[in-house]
This record gives sequence, C-alpha cells and structure tokens, in this order.
Amino acid sequence: MVTGLITGLIAGLIAGWIMRGQGYGCLLNIVLGLIGGSVGGWLFEKLGISWDGPWGSIGTAVVGAVVVIWAYQFISCKRK
Repeated sequence: MVTGLITGLIAGLIAGWIMRGQGYGCLLNIVLGLIGGSVGGWLFEKLGISWDGPWGSIGTAVVGAVVVIWAYQFISCKRK
C-alpha cells in the first residue's frame, strides 16, 4: 500500500512537470499517479508493451497520468 502511494506520488509529480511545468500538490499528484497507473497499465496491455520492475511501474503510471491530464485539458478546452 505504501509502495503504491509513493509510486503514485512520484508518477503524478513527474506527469505534472511534463504537462504543466510543476506538480499539482501532494494529494492530487498521488491521485493522478494511481489513476495513471491503471490507465497506463490498460493502455500498455492493449499495445502489447511490457515494462517490469519498479521503474516500469513508475513509467507506466507517468504515461497513464499524462494521458489523463491531456484528456482532461482537451475536454475542458472544448467546453469553453
């Protein structure tokens, strides 16, 4: 459990830096990282990509979190 939270925090922070230039705050970074892990795992499974180990978990979560942030920004931009 603690490992998942730390992985989520790191992944959310990195995704925030990639998409925004800064993080989103500790709690939102964790949430983005955890959701990103699920989205990234699903996406990599569909593409047939396997990325194992602790760096693979973080990388997969970062990719998923970037996709989640991009989708949110895309949807919120269309509403305006």
